[in-house]
Parts: sequence; C-alpha cells; structure tokens
Amino acid sequence: MFITELFKIQYPIVQAGMAWCSGWELASAVSNAGGLGLIGAGSMQPEVLQLHIDKTKANTDKPFGVNVPLLYSRIDETMKVIINSGIKIVFTSAGNPSTWTSILKNEGIIVVHVVSNLKFAQKAEAAGVDAIVAEGVEAGGHNGREETSTLTLLPLIIKNTHIPVIAAGGIGCGKSMLAVMSLGAAGVQIGSRFVASTECSAHQNFKNTVVQLPDGGTRLSMKKITPVRLIKNSFCNTIESMEEKGVSKEELLQYAGKGRTRLGMFEGNMEEGELEIGQVAANFDTIMPASDIIKEIMLSFHEASNKVKDTFCNKW
Repeated sequence: MFITELFKIQYPIVQAGMAWCSGWELASAVSNAGGLGLIGAGSMQPEVLQLHIDKTKANTDKPFGVNVPLLYSRIDETMKVIINSGIKIVFTSAGNPSTWTSILKNEGIIVVHVVSNLKFAQKAEAAGVDAIVAEGVEAGGHNGREETSTLTLLPLIIKNTHIPVIAAGGIGCGKSMLAVMSLGAAGVQIGSRFVASTECSAHQNFKNTVVQLPDGGTRLSMKKITPVRLIKNSFCNTIESMEEKGVSKEELLQYAGKGRTRLGMFEGNMEEGELEIGQVAANFDTIMPASDIIKEIMLSFHEASNKVKDTFCNKW
C-alpha cells in the first residue's frame, strides 16, 4: 500500500514534524499542496499544540497529522489534546510505541512510528502501528546509534516487516524519492528541504545557514548522550571536544542544557545554538514556498522516472 491510500493524500510525500520548524503554517501549506503536513509537537507545550492544530484546521481541509516524541515530559496532556482535537494521523518517535499505539488506534487514529534499525521496526509492527518510517543516518536531528544509511536500512526493514515502510534520511528531490521507492518504499518523509521553505517556523538565520551549507557541513555528534546530526558551529565543536576529553555524560548534559535547539533554530543564534539538519541540505540553495518545493520534487521524480525507463529499461 502506498501512503497516498493510507493517508488519503495526492502525493506520497510526508513533511517531517520537526521541532521548532514545523508549525501550523508549514503543515497546512504542505497538505494544501498534496502532501501530508505534520505539526512538530516536540517543541510545543500542550496549549501551544492546541493553537497550532486549530490554525491548521482553519487553513486546510486536507489531511494533516502531528508528530510526537514519546519521551516528551507532558506526553499525557499532549495526547489528550490530539485525541480531543480529532486528529486522525499521528507519527510517534523517540520512545516505546507499545505505550500509546493501541490507545490512539482505539480512537480511530492512524499511527506511524519512526525507527532507525530493524529491531525497533519489528517492535513497532508488533505494537500495531499502521506504518513505519525507516530513517537513515543521513537525516537531521536524532539518529540511531547503528549509523545505518537509508539505502541499507530501508530494504532490510521492508524485507522483515509486513506493513508500509516510509523512507527518510537524505531525501530532498524527486530523484532520491524515485531511488527509495524503487527499493519498495511506500512513500517518503522529507524534513531538511522543508526547513528551507518560507512557511517553516524556524528563524531566518537558520534557513539562510541551511541553504549556504557546504558539503560536509554537518556532523553526527553528541554520541555519548544521544546521536544528533548537527551543523558544525561553536556548540557542536565544544561538545565534540568534551567528548574527546572523556568528560562524563552528566557533564555533557549540563553543558548542552535545555533550550539549545530553541536558541539556535528558533531564536537564530548560529554559534551557541543546537542546529539540527540533514546531510542533504548541502544540495539546497534556495528558500521557496512549500507548494513550489512539492511541485519541484514531483517534476524531477517524473523526469527521472522517464529517463530511467528510456535509458535503461528499454535497453535490456
């Protein structure tokens, strides 16, 4: 099953629910353009999430969902907001899907869980989720300790599970979308490309930095705490220096503190903030409306598909 059927959307594109980046404006714009917009609840208090849900409903009549990190401190209140608001699609991550999947499904909600390895994919399937996001190490934000690439992880999970698998990590254009769908992906989840959109709620400094990012401009860091792909800056360099010196996990957590992602991605401090983005950002050089991003992705998808068919499929 393709995710166009599962979510009742036009294109098999999910906009990742990224903390500080995925508010109501981006979610509604992506949904209006034929993809699935997600509100990123990870950076929102329950009352703020309610506001974003209400605004998204006011700005689109198309399907949209909410992304929820399950380790969130006010998870009970967040889930109450989601259920009471009549949300029909929830993506969960960073936690045990067994805790909430059955509760959400009993409310008629489609549940998708994000994983970085086969073990967690099988646990998610056993928990009863409707689909899985297989996220490779190229992705921005939190990553798996296995550091498995998308093109390795995706076919492994597809082979060993029986529900739709959505590919994520390193996908930012139609050509990469075609590549993962040729491996059996039911659709794609794209984050970094939508950071460089006019509707993204991140600070303009962060967006500008993303579209100027060179090859090798990100690094998988904070491995002693939880692996996160970051843009190289003063914060990233200091964390890595501390890790190399062998400081304790407690010292690393104290330095990282709270509010680093807000400081960087939302408030625009490009040196002391935590700047999460995927490797694929090195391919981007423009900030554009989300609707144009989706049009560009679908155009290049069809062009690449036709080229492959004409160049290779008819040759052998």
